[in-house]
Amino acid sequence: ALRKAPGVKDAFVIDGHGGDLAAGVAILGSSTYEVFSAAENASIQWDESASPKDSWDGFVAQAAALRSKEGRVLGERGDPDRALGAAAHVLEASYSYPFIFHATMEVQNCTAWWHDGIMEIWAPSQNPDSGAQEVGKLLNLPASKVVVHMLRVGGGFGRRLRNDYMVEAAAIARRVNAPVKMIHTRESDLTHDFLRPGGFHHFKGSVNTKGFLETWTQHFVTFGYHGKPASGAGLGADVFPGPLARNFRLSQTILPLGLRTGPWRAPGASAYAWAIQSFLHELSSAGGRDHVEFLLEILGKPRWLPPENEDSLHTGRAAGVIKLAAEKAGWGKPLPPGHGMGIAFHFCHRGHAAEVAEVSVDASGKLTVHRVVAACDVGPIVNLSGAENQVQGAIVDGLSAMWLQELTFKQGHIEQSNFGDYGLLRMPQAPAIEVHFIQSDFPPTGLGEPGIPPVAPAVCNAIFAATGRRVRRFPIVSEGFKV
Repeated sequence: ALRKAPGVKDAFVIDGHGGDLAAGVAILGSSTYEVFSAAENASIQWDESASPKDSWDGFVAQAAALRSKEGRVLGERGDPDRALGAAAHVLEASYSYPFIFHATMEVQNCTAWWHDGIMEIWAPSQNPDSGAQEVGKLLNLPASKVVVHMLRVGGGFGRRLRNDYMVEAAAIARRVNAPVKMIHTRESDLTHDFLRPGGFHHFKGSVNTKGFLETWTQHFVTFGYHGKPASGAGLGADVFPGPLARNFRLSQTILPLGLRTGPWRAPGASAYAWAIQSFLHELSSAGGRDHVEFLLEILGKPRWLPPENEDSLHTGRAAGVIKLAAEKAGWGKPLPPGHGMGIAFHFCHRGHAAEVAEVSVDASGKLTVHRVVAACDVGPIVNLSGAENQVQGAIVDGLSAMWLQELTFKQGHIEQSNFGDYGLLRMPQAPAIEVHFIQSDFPPTGLGEPGIPPVAPAVCNAIFAATGRRVRRFPIVSEGFKV
């Protein structure tokens, strides 16, 4: 029936071989429109007996049941239980964030041509060497017989580190005596992505009578496969403020997952930094402290934290970006009613970054992010405009994810399908963004990741300053704040 559809030249089943080649139906035709139309009208019976049966509501219920429990301890110091029992101010809070997809502007695509015993490929890949190896393994070809031309990437953000689209195109082209351009629909791109995992954080913490951080405990309920965290779903005991809390415990529970996950810009940190930095603000507020002073006090004297090299947080560099962001934003200045300012800091991918957000919330709950001021220390900056663009893009990505984006699923089926029900930040919603750098002599690092983690907690801390309301669940539109 598919072969008889207008413009269709052939259609056949592709058997999955594990890895990045899933089983499916290939439809080949004269134009993208015609093959998309044929696919939309195709009558295919799918065998879902071995497919994931994951349910987001089920995961939420499991996490709620684990709220008062502890998982496997990943790090501990001091006596957290005793300290909590004797503390002046004890707080407890739970945070959650959903799965999200990469939302690259260019959907996954690849052109492949089998000729003269060579598989020649044109692909927008972030990892072309790995893709070539996967294609060679699939088709039993030596490396010399797989040629990959790397094209411009229409948005990667970690999605194109996986080369499933390259493997698919090669599998189809191997059966066709012509070049084949393979392209996903937006719906298939969204529902077959390697998702950023959701997560649940249950905190208990305390500050002493002087408002100093005394205790930090965190139970992280995350997702994984065979007892190990999925890509982007891990959290280490070295994440701030864990190494600097007098009494500390981090534990983890891994919920088994069937859906695919993969790196999303600033993997892991793009999600959990919001929960951590927001709860830090809860503690500083309970202690009656200015949040900038609270963070600087935790950092203490300048030093490397273990392993005491550029892979670890340097407290002096952290303090430097916090001070610079606060200064450039005018921290502490008087604001109109309904306005608030928030600050957050995070270290990841060898980069230290702090951001201040200024927001307002009107009587109807409409949120406006007026301004975000970022300060970064990633070593020497050579291309200033390129560096600014990286941080600006990171902030816009971070705002989209926290404000609007959520994937839900039942019986393994993702319920969203396109941008009509999966939001992206629009131009009128984007704030003014200022980016400042500390030109240091430390070894340089990348800048695609460090600018994302601080923006969500900075905005949510500003919302609290403006309204007295805490945001503990993403996306924030689900908490009643309007776009």
